Amino acid sequence: MTDVAHEEQIYQAWVEILSWMRAYAQEHGVRFEKESDFPDFIYRMERPYDLPTTIMAASISDSRGEPLFLAEISPRHAELKRIAFRVPGAHTEWEATWDAERGLLLEGKLPLSRERLYQMIDRARLNQGG
Repeated sequence: MTDVAHEEQIYQAWVEILSWMRAYAQEHGVRFEKESDFPDFIYRMERPYDLPTTIMAASISDSRGEPLFLAEISPRHAELKRIAFRVPGAHTEWEATWDAERGLLLEGKLPLSRERLYQMIDRARLNQGG
């Protein structure tokens, strides 16, 4: 797979993860929040913007807006693209990368599904009392 195709696939997977996070928030009475936009969207000036979303980082947060679970994708200029998931204050981190044959893999091994993402968020909320 070419670098361009790889990049397209991981950013499309990111859009799907964002939709899963939005659905989780709606289903579980927590908040989905955009944490940051891509730098090349913010500083694009008059250039066209061609990524499928402007969101580079998002969270599942409690009712006060405190993040319980964070997700972010590498910016376009990063050579190795990955999606990182973190639980603030818990020293818990996962990384997902794109595999041309198996799709998005968590820690290079486990396919990342909606169900697995929900389990990760549930654990983060449980550990933080959310």
